[in-house]
Amino acid sequence: MNTHPVNLTAAAAGAEFDRRMMRAAIAFGRRNLGLTAPNPSVGALVVRDGVIVGRGVTARGGRPHAETIAIEAAGAQARGATLYVSLEPCSHFGRTPPCADAIIKAGIARVVSALDDPDTRVAGRGHRMLLDAGIAVERMVCADEARLANLGHILRVSANRPMVTLKLAETADGFAAGDRHDQRLHITGQAANNLTQVWRWQADAIMAGIGTVLADDPLLTVRLPGLEDRKPLRVVLDSRLRMPLRSRLVQTAQDFPLVVICGVDAPREAAVQLGQLGVECVRVACGADGRIDLVAALAALASRGVTRVFSEGGPRVASQLIAGGLADETIVFTSHKPLGRGGIRSLDNSARMLLDDHSRYLLAIDSRSGADRLRIWRKV
Repeated sequence: MNTHPVNLTAAAAGAEFDRRMMRAAIAFGRRNLGLTAPNPSVGALVVRDGVIVGRGVTARGGRPHAETIAIEAAGAQARGATLYVSLEPCSHFGRTPPCADAIIKAGIARVVSALDDPDTRVAGRGHRMLLDAGIAVERMVCADEARLANLGHILRVSANRPMVTLKLAETADGFAAGDRHDQRLHITGQAANNLTQVWRWQADAIMAGIGTVLADDPLLTVRLPGLEDRKPLRVVLDSRLRMPLRSRLVQTAQDFPLVVICGVDAPREAAVQLGQLGVECVRVACGADGRIDLVAALAALASRGVTRVFSEGGPRVASQLIAGGLADETIVFTSHKPLGRGGIRSLDNSARMLLDDHSRYLLAIDSRSGADRLRIWRKV
């Protein structure tokens, strides 16, 4: 039996190397998810003679961009090198000059990019500038992986809303909570809880409904050692401004930003009292059922530059997000233990059916997290 690897042609080997480098650039870009809004967290690598000589990820606050950081790190070795970047280099003047200009000036010979940027200020112009300067451009390398990493940016500029990751925890028999006389359930184990903290860390905003706040009095903060400085915006959907002034969310609003999205007719006095404690109230339209219009709420967050929302809003908000096609990623932890009595279902039947509809959602991950089952559905 021949155990020697099959030799690839030079072209195939080059294409495989490009994919390897692009996956590395995409992974590097994920390092600053949740830190770069309103800009995407982009990864860039400068490669010369098969060796990475410079790398960059979009800095906190969105500037400088990944390409300029990678080029600066490469120094003189950037001339004649290949740049791998997880999103099309920008072509417009903002607070800094276009990345396309920096690439041209550095003498980069070839650019491999994963995606065209849908931002109308770019939208192919970055690639065109490079081509006009005589730089070889290879587009759409590992595009599906890059689209997932950049989905918050893509949706904000194309659909006026952030990417929404919905997270739920349920018992083996499908309950998120006991009845209203039950104490709060502790459904998942430490491994699942740690993963939840990582997803919070990667978000621009953490969102919950007022029902969850009243039942659980959560903090919605990142509690991982070494990440005490991470303070994603905390968002509560509360149409009638029932937010308790003594809740942990309100009592920590001076140190951890808190926005309450309420209806246009919510009580003015409640808004004033919350404002005095450091809480910002944002009024949006409500639906015929009196609940917050989630499309309007997400648009309000997008207008603030929010690109990634991690929703822990509870069963009612979760079912609404899925029904409205607004849950781009749905994470469900299922305990091996049943509740064994009456309670609140983690999702209504309609939302369950939508998750099982392969024309709407695909099950991307089905694995374990400690003792709990972990499933992740992604919107088609």
